[in-house]
Amino acid sequence: MPVKLGPAGVPLSCKGRTIVEGMDDIISLGLETMEVQTVRMVAPQHFEQYWQAGVLANKTDFEMNIHGPYYSELLGGKVERGRSLAKIEATLQAARTINARHITLHAGHYGDFGRGQAANQQVANVYSGIVDRIHEIWHDDEDEFPVFPWIKNGTPSKIGVETSGRQELWGSLEEVLEVVNHVEGTIPVLNIAHIHARGHGQMRTSEDYGELFDMVRESIGTKQFYCHFSGVEHRTGNALHYTQIKKSDLNFEPLAEFIVEDGGWLDITLISDSPLLEHDAMYMMQNIEKSRHKQLERKAREDRRRALSLQTGKSEAELRTKETQIAAARAATAPEAPAPAAPAPEEEAPKAEAAKEEKPAAKAKKGAKKDTKKEEKAEDDVFDFDEEDDDLF
Repeated sequence: MPVKLGPAGVPLSCKGRTIVEGMDDIISLGLETMEVQTVRMVAPQHFEQYWQAGVLANKTDFEMNIHGPYYSELLGGKVERGRSLAKIEATLQAARTINARHITLHAGHYGDFGRGQAANQQVANVYSGIVDRIHEIWHDDEDEFPVFPWIKNGTPSKIGVETSGRQELWGSLEEVLEVVNHVEGTIPVLNIAHIHARGHGQMRTSEDYGELFDMVRESIGTKQFYCHFSGVEHRTGNALHYTQIKKSDLNFEPLAEFIVEDGGWLDITLISDSPLLEHDAMYMMQNIEKSRHKQLERKAREDRRRALSLQTGKSEAELRTKETQIAAARAATAPEAPAPAAPAPEEEAPKAEAAKEEKPAAKAKKGAKKDTKKEEKAEDDVFDFDEEDDDLF
């Protein structure tokens, strides 16, 4: 059950803002992957750090991934589609440079196609061309790629088709699976927040995740999954914006439970899209560890119950009922924390009188101290720096 976790971009806590520095911080946190963000454009001056990141990823077996432009119009007219493909071309070149395993892409608005088979066919044709292009880039016979050792023996990046979170955007789960099923070299990118929002908050239990992953496995026959996870604010079947996981109705605990209990067959990469990036990636890792500990504790109890059943001759159901009764009895007899005792009325009056008597004496002492200070100040007026007014430190 390999599970790799990492943030979508350079960690917030990283002092430097380059990809390599971000990778160093991610590795030090115990995470194993990241997704480089080229959501708007790929700047030429970034290719030097892209190459450095590729070398580091190749040496450390760190999984690199990349996200293409958000604002694609693959279902638009010839001009819009050409503009989107030009941006995607830059992403494909960057993917080769950083040795990316997955390239995540969007299709964009339905445009004039609307929902249906025609739109799916058009998206499939475009993605087929993108797959052909990444293979051309990866296996360019004119270059030896001496600075890209992973090109020679590696395999081209997989083209990821991401689920969308809005009704007007192409990319429902069914649409994505249909295209991936027809275009070799593509994979579905399961954005859980988008699926949750588009399904009006449907991802709530571990059974929901079981149905999701089983549906994908039955449709395209894969055990490898690339997923995005984040909290999300949504309304009427549309994602409004990402939020941190703890502030969303999309909880991670059910997914962690499914991964540990029923996901032994999964090979999954989880990217944190949360505004907290690496912090929520660590939160996901901790939840998976908690689910593993709960599973081990439950198995230990079952083994102990089974052994007692053999020794005593009682059934496991009887022992389980007895354990529940003992736990309930302990909870009922547990001593409550004592409340702080209020002072007795008889004791309060003498204390108040004593405080009143102490006040005049304290005032007299303060007055005597002030008089002494005045005398000392008068005697040594030449070197008076008025230190009492210096409150800077």
